[in-house]
Amino acid sequence: MRHGNRRLDIVLALGAAALILLPWYRIDSGFFGLGWLSGFPFSSQAAPAVLQIMFHGHPWLLGALVFFLVGLAARLVDRPRQRGTILVVAGSLGLGYLTLQGLAIGFTGWTWGITERLFGQLSDGQPSMGAGAVTLATVFVLMLAFGLAERGFMKGDAFIVSCISLLIFLVGVFVFYPIGSMMVAAVQDIDGSFNPTGLLRNLRDPSIWSLDCVIGAGRCGVAWRTFFLALMTASGSTLLGLAFALVATRTRFPFKKGLRLLTVLPIITPPFVIGLALTLLFGRAGVVTEVISNLFGVEPGRWLYGMTGIWIAQVLSFTPISFLVLIGVVEGVSPSMEEASQTLRADRWRTFWRVSLPLMKPGLANAFLIGFIESMADFGNPLVLGGSHGVLSTEIFFSVVGSQNDPSRAAVLAIVLLCFTLTAFLAQRFWLSGKNFATVTGKGDSGAHIALPRSLSVAVHAIVIPWMAFTVVIYGMILVGGFVKTWGLDNSLTVEHYVRAFSVGMHNGSIAWTGVAWNSFWTTMEIALISAPLTAAVGLLTAYIIVRQKFAGRNLFEFALMMSFAIPGTVIGVSYIMAFNLPPLEMTGSALILIACFVFRNMPVGVRGGIAAMSQLDKSLDEASLTLRANSFRTIRLIVLPLLRPAIRAALVYSFVRAITSISAVIFLVSAQYNMATSYIVGLVENGEYGVAIAYSSMLIVVMMAVIGGFQLLVGERRLRRENRVAGLKDTPSIPLAQEKTA
Repeated sequence: MRHGNRRLDIVLALGAAALILLPWYRIDSGFFGLGWLSGFPFSSQAAPAVLQIMFHGHPWLLGALVFFLVGLAARLVDRPRQRGTILVVAGSLGLGYLTLQGLAIGFTGWTWGITERLFGQLSDGQPSMGAGAVTLATVFVLMLAFGLAERGFMKGDAFIVSCISLLIFLVGVFVFYPIGSMMVAAVQDIDGSFNPTGLLRNLRDPSIWSLDCVIGAGRCGVAWRTFFLALMTASGSTLLGLAFALVATRTRFPFKKGLRLLTVLPIITPPFVIGLALTLLFGRAGVVTEVISNLFGVEPGRWLYGMTGIWIAQVLSFTPISFLVLIGVVEGVSPSMEEASQTLRADRWRTFWRVSLPLMKPGLANAFLIGFIESMADFGNPLVLGGSHGVLSTEIFFSVVGSQNDPSRAAVLAIVLLCFTLTAFLAQRFWLSGKNFATVTGKGDSGAHIALPRSLSVAVHAIVIPWMAFTVVIYGMILVGGFVKTWGLDNSLTVEHYVRAFSVGMHNGSIAWTGVAWNSFWTTMEIALISAPLTAAVGLLTAYIIVRQKFAGRNLFEFALMMSFAIPGTVIGVSYIMAFNLPPLEMTGSALILIACFVFRNMPVGVRGGIAAMSQLDKSLDEASLTLRANSFRTIRLIVLPLLRPAIRAALVYSFVRAITSISAVIFLVSAQYNMATSYIVGLVENGEYGVAIAYSSMLIVVMMAVIGGFQLLVGERRLRRENRVAGLKDTPSIPLAQEKTA
C-alpha cells in the first residue's frame, strides 16, 4: 500500500505542477529555450491552465481541472478497490475530455460545425497544446493505470499496467491519429464537407487490381506487382540472412569479422546510392554492360530498370536486417539439445533439420515478415530503378506531391498495402501458433554448437562468398565515386567534393565548420542518437509485454504496432503533416516530430526482434525472480535484459541507421532549422552535384560504422553458462544467469 500511495503521490504532484506551474499552450520559441520564463505566469502564451481559466478567456479548461481534482480526492480513500474505481473514472474521463476539447477548438474557434450549432460561436480559440497539457494527459493515463492495478488488473502489477497504458496511448497519438487524419481528409472536399466520390473511384481503378500479366495481356496492377515483389524480396533476404548467420556462428570461416561488416554496410547506406551504383554497373552505359557488349557483341538492354533491378537492390538492402534478427536466434539454440540428438545417433544433417532449424522458426518468421513489410514500404530503390514499373509506395508519393494531387488515391493505396501486411502478419501467427521455442533455461550449457553438415556448409559458403564479392564491388563503386570529378563521365581523381562538404577552418580562434554539409550532419547525428535508445527501449519493453503478459486485446495491440512499419514512409510523412500542423498538437518544423516519426516507425523492428528472442527464454526465469520477491521492473532489468543483448544491439543499430538513412518520410518533415542528411543529399542529386552527394554518403557510412561499434562495446554480448552467482541477486544461486561479456 505504501509504495502504491507513493507512486500516486508523485503522479498527483506532477498533475498539480502541470496545472499551476507549466505553460499550458505551445511556446513558439520552444519550451526548453526557457524564453517563456520572462512572461510567466501572466502572459497569455505562457500562463498555466489555472490562470488561462481565470484571466484569458479559456473556461473550457475547467473540465480538465475538475477531473484532476476527482483523482486527487481518490488519494483520501482507504479501500484499494474503491480508490481504484475513482482513479479509473477520473483518468479515463479526464483524458477523453482533454482530447475532445483539443480537437474541437482550434485557433479561431470551433473546428466542427455541429459544436458551433450546439454551443454557439466562440469569441476566441486556443493554440496547440503545450508542456502543461501534455503533462496532464500523461498524468491522466497513469491515474487510469494505477486505478486498474488497484482493482487487480494484471495481478495488481502497477509497472506492467502503466507500461501497457502508456504504450497504447502513444501508439494512438503517433500512429492511429495521423493515419486517421489522412483518411478523413481523403473523403472530404476542400471546405471540409463529406464527399467519398474520389475514394470510391479509386477503389474501382483497374490500374490497381488488374491481373493482365497472368494471362499475358499486359501489365499487372500496382497492388499485385508490389505483392509479388515483396514475396520474392522477403524470401531472398531471409534465406541469405540465415546463410550469413550460419556462416558467422556455425563454421570456421576465416573472415567472420569482414562478413559481419559487409552484412551491415548495405543497411547503413543512403537508399538511392545502392541503386545508383547498380546503374553504373549494369545500366545501359554501366561498366559490366559495356564489358559484356564489347566481348560478346550483346546489345545493351534495360533489364535493370523494373522489377528485376528493384528486387536485386532490395535483397541487397534488406538482407542485413534479416541477419541482425537471425544471428541472435541462431546463437540462442541450445547446444545441449543438439548434443542430445547426436547422442540418440542422429547425424549432423538430421540434427540440424529436425532440431536446430525448427527452433529457429520464430526468427525465420520474423525475418520474413520484416523483409516483406520493408519491401512493400520501400521508396528509394523503386524511385531510382523502377522506371515505369511503379509500386505502391512510389504511386502514393506521386498521388500526394505529383500533378495528380489526389489524397483519396493515396488513402486507397495505403489501405491496400495494409491489407497485404495484415495477411502476412496473420500467416506468420498461424505458422507459429501453439508451438514452444524456449531453449534458454536456467540449466548449465556447454556453449558449443555442433558443426554444420558438410553439404549445408558448402551450400552456405557458396552463397555467402559470391555475395560478399558482389557487395565489395558495389561499395568499391561508391568509394571511387567520391574521388572522381564527375561519376561515369570525367573519372579524374580529386578531393574537391570532400573539401566542399566537410571543410573546417578557424574563425576568431575557434573552429568554424565551413563545409556545406556540416549543418545537416550535426542535426542528423543529434536526432539519431536521441531516437535510437528511445526506439530500442519502447520496442523491447513492448516485446516483453506481448510475450510475457496476457491481457485483453493483446493480438490487436501487437498488430497496431506493426501498422507504422507497414505504411510507406511517404504516407507517414504526409499523415504527420496533416495531423501535427494544427491544434491540438503542433510539431511541424521541430525536432520532436522527426524523433516521434523515427521512434514509432522503427519500433516494430525492436518489437519483432525482441519477440523472437523472448520466445527462446523460458518463463521459469521470470517466475524464479518473482518468487524471490523481485518486482517486474527488477526482473526485466537484471534477468531479461542481459539475455536480450542481441535483440538490444539489433534494435539500437537498426533504429540509429534508419534515422540517418530514411528518406521517404523525412523529406516531408524536415525544415530549415532541422534538415536531415538524406533530404540534403537528395537536394544535391537534384542539383546535379553527384560527387558531393556521394562524398557525404561515404562520410555517413564511416560515422555509422563507428557508432555501431560503440553500441557493440556498450551493450556487450550474451554468454549462456552456469556461474556460482547471479548478477544483481545475491545469495540466490538457483536463479539462472545472464553473464555480461563486453565485446
